[in-house]
Amino acid sequence: MTEIPEALSYDDVLLAPQASAILPRDVDVSSALHERIRLNLPLLSAAMDKVTEAPMAVALARQGGLGVIHKNASVEAQAAMVEGVKRSESGFINDPVTLRPDDPVDRAFDLMAHYRVSGFPVVDGDGALVGIITNRDLRVDIEPGSRVHEHMTRDGLITAEPGTTLSQARDVMQVHRVEKLPIVDPDGRLTGMFTFKDIEKVHKYPNAAKDARGRLLCAAAVGTGPGSEERAAALVDAGVDLLAIDSAHGHATGILEFAGKLKDRHPDVVLMVGNVATGDGVRACADHGADVVKIGVGPGSICTTRVVTGVGMPQFTAILEAARAGAELGVATIADGGVRYSGDVVKALAAGATAVMVGNLLAGTDESPGELVLAGGRRYKEYRGMGSVDAMRAGSADRYFQADKAAGSAAEAREPAKLVPEGVSGLLPYRGTVGEVTAQLEGGIRSGMGYLGATDLADLADRARFVRQTAGGMRESHVHDLDVVHEAPNYQVPGSG
Repeated sequence: MTEIPEALSYDDVLLAPQASAILPRDVDVSSALHERIRLNLPLLSAAMDKVTEAPMAVALARQGGLGVIHKNASVEAQAAMVEGVKRSESGFINDPVTLRPDDPVDRAFDLMAHYRVSGFPVVDGDGALVGIITNRDLRVDIEPGSRVHEHMTRDGLITAEPGTTLSQARDVMQVHRVEKLPIVDPDGRLTGMFTFKDIEKVHKYPNAAKDARGRLLCAAAVGTGPGSEERAAALVDAGVDLLAIDSAHGHATGILEFAGKLKDRHPDVVLMVGNVATGDGVRACADHGADVVKIGVGPGSICTTRVVTGVGMPQFTAILEAARAGAELGVATIADGGVRYSGDVVKALAAGATAVMVGNLLAGTDESPGELVLAGGRRYKEYRGMGSVDAMRAGSADRYFQADKAAGSAAEAREPAKLVPEGVSGLLPYRGTVGEVTAQLEGGIRSGMGYLGATDLADLADRARFVRQTAGGMRESHVHDLDVVHEAPNYQVPGSG
C-alpha cells in the first residue's frame, strides 16, 4: 500500500496573525470569477431548492454576491426566475416591456402581476412611443375587453433623450413627479427607460453585483439528464450570466463531455463545472471549457456522500490543491460546502479560492424558499440536501447519476429503496434577512484580512500562513468555561440549535 497522505478540514487549521497597518473597513473584498462577472462580495448561494430561487438571487446580488438558481423546477419556471432577477432592477432598462394601443387591458394586468411593476410604455407598430399606462390609469370602472388606448396617458408625456445619465434622469423625475422616464430618439422611437424605483435601488445597494447593462447578475444550474440542453438554451435566452453544471462528481466523462458541448453552443456564457476535489479534477474541467470550477465532495452539513460511498476529501485540503491548479490555468475556483462560520470563509479565500458557496447559512433566511415552521417555541425553515430522497424525487437524481431510479411511475418513485440518497433533510433556525447574514460574513472576512494586513483577496492568499491546531486548540477556539452563553448573531455554540 502506498503512503496515505494527510488531509485537513477547516477546523484543523488557523491563520497566523501578522503585522498589519490595514483597517478592516479599508480592505477590498471584491473578486472576479470571470472578466464579465465581478463580485463585490465573494459569496455564492448554493443551487439548492431550499436555498436559491429568484428572491435569494436578487437579495444576494444586491449585497454584491451571486445566486445560483436551482434546477428542481420546470424549464419555464427556472427561466422565468432568471428573467425576474435580470429585470428586477437595472437603473436603465435597454429593452423595456411594452404594450400596443390595441392590447386588451387584461394583458396589462397580467404583465403587471408577472413583472411586479406598476406600468408600461405603449408603442405603435414602428416602436414609437404613443403613451404610458400605469395602475393609476386602471383603478376605476374598467370595462372587460377594453383596450389599452382607452385608458393610457398620451398627452404631456415626460421623456428624455438618449445619453441621459442616471443622475439627470433622477432630477427630471423628481421635478416632474413621475415614476418612469422613457428615452426616445429624434424619430420618437422608444430606446429605453429609467424607473425611479430602480434608481433608488442603485443608491440603496451601491455594491450590487451587476452586468455591463446595469442588471443584477444571476446564475442558474443545469443537469445532464434528458432536456438539459433545452434547459440551458432557455436560461441563456432569459439572460443568465453563468451556467452551472450541477453534479456531485464533476470529474466524470459524461459531465465533462456535456460541459464541452455547452461551451461550444453558448461560448459567451460563463460556464461553471463541478464538483471536484483535486487538482486533476480542475484541470479536466478546464480542458472541457469550464471558466469556473466548484470544489467540494462531501463537506456540506446535509451531505452524506463520504459516509455512504467512502469517497471525498476534507475541504481545506481540497481547496488548497484545487486552487493551486486553478491559478496555474487561470480558472476561478469556488469553495462549496463545509462553511459554518465567517472564519471558514476567510480560510477558504486565504487557501486560494476565488469565492465561497454556502447553503446552510442562507437557507434559514426570509428570502430562501419555504414557509417558517414553529417548533418548540422557535422558528425554523426546512433545509434539505440535493442528495436527499425528497430532492432527488423532485429532480436532482441526475446529480448523483441516479436519474433512471427516479424515473418511472408515481408508485415506483415512492419506493425509497430505488434511490441511494447522499443527503438528508432537516430544519434550520430562522436567521433573518440575507442582508443581515451577509453583513456578518463580510465583517468576518474584513476582520480576518485586517489581522493579516491584507489589502485585497489576492494579497490575503499571498500573505496566508496556516498552522495546524489540535483538538485542544479547536476547543480553545470556541466559547468555553461558561455555564450560559448569550449567542452573538455570527456565532452559534457547536451542537446547539
